[in-house]
Amino acid sequence: MKKPVPMESASALIDKKIEKLADWRGETLNRMRQLIHEADPGVVEEWKWGTPVWSHDGILCTGESYKKVVKLTFAKGASLKDTARLFNSSLDGNIRRAIDIHEAEDVDVSAFKALVRQAVAFNSSGKPKLSKKRKS
Repeated sequence: MKKPVPMESASALIDKKIEKLADWRGETLNRMRQLIHEADPGVVEEWKWGTPVWSHDGILCTGESYKKVVKLTFAKGASLKDTARLFNSSLDGNIRRAIDIHEAEDVDVSAFKALVRQAVAFNSSGKPKLSKKRKS
């Protein structure tokens, strides 16, 4: 009988992803990861769909990397108040919102942390999840 192969932790997989990027995208993803942890020390790192995921009582956001952008997609971003207008992508959806970060672009640190804290509060509030079913 074969011994089960131990699975790598999500944090280790995220470390590898950042290292593999080895350019501004890795630096940006790492910086945003640190800000998420500073905003919510209780955040849980997960690895889903081949991408980093940060959760607290549900998914807060995912961190994808593309050729020209690092994208942080907030699972329930449409329910959050974005007074600093950080969300600049996926604005037409009913649930998600995203922040696309381009090379050499700065993100308002305090506004970003406030957005993460707001996402945590929303997840922790026990609000029912949005249903796809509609009453006729």
